[in-house]
Amino acid sequence: MSQNKSLSTQEVAQILHVSKSTIYELIRRGEINSYKIGRKVRFTQDDVDAYIARSRHEQSVQPVRRVELKSALLHPEPGDSAALVISGQDVVLDILASFLHQQDVTAQRVYLNSFEGLLALYEGRVDAAACHLYDAEEKSFNAPFVKKLLPGVPTALINISYRTQGFYVAAGNPKEIRGWRDLARRDISVLNRRPGSSARVLLDGQLHRMGLDKRMVAGYEREMKSHLTMAAAIAAGEADLAVGTERISRQIEGLDFIPLLQERFDLAVHREFLETDEGETLLEILRSEAFKKEIKAFSGNDYRDLGKIVAEV
Repeated sequence: MSQNKSLSTQEVAQILHVSKSTIYELIRRGEINSYKIGRKVRFTQDDVDAYIARSRHEQSVQPVRRVELKSALLHPEPGDSAALVISGQDVVLDILASFLHQQDVTAQRVYLNSFEGLLALYEGRVDAAACHLYDAEEKSFNAPFVKKLLPGVPTALINISYRTQGFYVAAGNPKEIRGWRDLARRDISVLNRRPGSSARVLLDGQLHRMGLDKRMVAGYEREMKSHLTMAAAIAAGEADLAVGTERISRQIEGLDFIPLLQERFDLAVHREFLETDEGETLLEILRSEAFKKEIKAFSGNDYRDLGKIVAEV
């Protein structure tokens, strides 16, 4: 089945061999991702594959429990203090948590963006934080933000993958958008992500580098919940461009992608964590052929450095 094909509720029900009402219940419980085009609920093949990958382990391992995490400076809601807590929004981290369960390591997941995850790691609220933040001035990923957000805390960055970031534009690129400088054009409108997300940090960094006032960028204040919702909105003609990952662009019809840079997606941990039994187990899983085979089955990212410590800060 084509990866960029939009799937209906009935088609997903047929793939999973369940009723349509079951699919709606999975959506209600947040167990399968979906999006809307008008009033119609739609899915991507990646949504279905991710659900299957997570469900595959349910009969043999303890289910991965989602916990709500707030800043310790506000209203803390602690989870199981004995659990290993992994922060990040990529489904690969859900699979990692499942593999940890199989090795008798209790793992929990919190779905924070990169900026929030690093702050939570500094607060000691999580044990590992996924990040993919680009510093436009230093022209490097993650390490500059770790230095600023975890001052004085020895931290290691373990690579998960590489993926291409760029612009989502309408099919055929009718506005002939080529790169960052086009953000200064008066005939261009954008869609944005919320503060702390990698796409927002990337966009803000480039605007600052070019000396362009964000107030002059039409649509800058329009925030979307995910890359997928942004891509669908661009395809529907709601704006001219948005920053996102290439893999998502292949899931939406009526969309083109303009590559701009390859981002590095890392897992940040305290260096002392790597000396614990849980840290050693986590590295063994990331470097195993079984884990690599599992995640490559449904993800188009580049895993050439999976499990490699790419920086120590």
